[in-house]
Amino acid sequence: MKTDPGPVFQRYLDGRITGAEMSELNDLLEHDESVRSDFVDWLNLDAALAAMSQGWEAKEEIRPSVSRPSWKALLALAASVVLAAGLLWFWQDAKRTCAVVSERAGANGLEAGSRIRGERFELAEGTLKLLTRRGAELVIEAPAIFRFESPQRLRLEKGRLAADVPPAAKGFTVVTPDGDAVDLGTRFGVDVPAEGDSEIHVFEGEVIATGAGGDRSLRGGDALVMNRGNGDARELRSAAFIQADELPALDAGLAAGQEARSREATEALKADPGLIALIAFDEGSRRPGVYRLVQGPWPGSRAAEFVEPGDHLRLDIGGDQSWPQLTLAAWVRLDRLGAPYQSLLHTDGWSEENPGQVHWMINSNATMRLALRENVLAPGSDEKHGYPDSRTPVLPEQGRWVHLAVVYDSDKGTVRFYLNGRFDRETRQSLAYPARLGPAQIGNWDQQDRKLSGRIDQLVVLGRAMSDGEIGGLHEAGTPYR
Repeated sequence: MKTDPGPVFQRYLDGRITGAEMSELNDLLEHDESVRSDFVDWLNLDAALAAMSQGWEAKEEIRPSVSRPSWKALLALAASVVLAAGLLWFWQDAKRTCAVVSERAGANGLEAGSRIRGERFELAEGTLKLLTRRGAELVIEAPAIFRFESPQRLRLEKGRLAADVPPAAKGFTVVTPDGDAVDLGTRFGVDVPAEGDSEIHVFEGEVIATGAGGDRSLRGGDALVMNRGNGDARELRSAAFIQADELPALDAGLAAGQEARSREATEALKADPGLIALIAFDEGSRRPGVYRLVQGPWPGSRAAEFVEPGDHLRLDIGGDQSWPQLTLAAWVRLDRLGAPYQSLLHTDGWSEENPGQVHWMINSNATMRLALRENVLAPGSDEKHGYPDSRTPVLPEQGRWVHLAVVYDSDKGTVRFYLNGRFDRETRQSLAYPARLGPAQIGNWDQQDRKLSGRIDQLVVLGRAMSDGEIGGLHEAGTPYR
């Protein structure tokens, strides 16, 4: 006879579960789909009672299990108890703490140690790390709007959240406008953009996605776009989310005054006689294209984010001039590898009648490439595809802002690559045309082989060759980390 897991569920919700019972519950949730479904129902019931106790109207549909016809009666009885308990019980429960701010980077108004209850927060800039009563670790990146409905249930109206949920907090739920993400002991991310559908990305473990299309089980490596139907699978974008181990370096960078140094370096670039273009997103009107504006390297700053296959940004730089020397640099946060390329900057067309056209990209093996039309590598070069490539992969395992740069000199026939201010590799060419720019694009090119996935900011196009020291200084002044 199958054991009723209800008493174990209740002791879990009351915080009275023993270690042996927690192991038993973990085993049941891992191997029995019906138990997982019932567990979600119990969590919904617990959240509804918590909402009633705080004077909120419970708007979520509580989906009773068909095997428990008495749950409606149970909910009605519980509601009666809440009302009968009166204002004293309500006051005590409304004051309970759902989470505590454990770390922050530029999130003004919420100091470390601040207690979070049922308030609605609008995080305009920066990043917060919260620790819930049961030990779930939540990193929320601005711009965000969120509110705890109970210690085990957070409503995310807008923003980006990364969760690391230990066994003691299993069942933690993130409610979005398009559906819920119910944890089953895992690490996952939830993205609720200002426009468009919410997304769930599972880094490790399992999450139950609940929505209008029913419940779906997502495991490590899975990602889902929540919508009114069953949802659409998406490629995992793990590096799109700030993780807890990134916060200390971001906070240290702010404390060290890196944001001011970055602004000074930007102003110096604007005064450089060789400047062709400086593409930033904190000032001026929105540039033509299809992309999202999200938080950049600094709290409150903005960067362009490319997510969908057709996302792109249009440019027209350099006119009809030829540039014997060219420096390209940008701050980039890549979500994942594309197949086969991710475009950082490419000029329109690719014609043998227009030698010197510039394509700067990331290969499928995560190295940089600078391709100029009709250029020829020097004899003995080891690049397999006929174009200059860097040596070191630019995509780390965890998401980070990285500074990418390449310096081209047609007179010397050299291409020099830099990663985070450090020289990586020089490639020589036996035939090297002056660089040609003009109408160009960042992001997707033909919806097939240029699929940039990530953020880009401070794209610099300079009509001269920067030195190793200048490239290093550009990185040191602009890095958000310390």
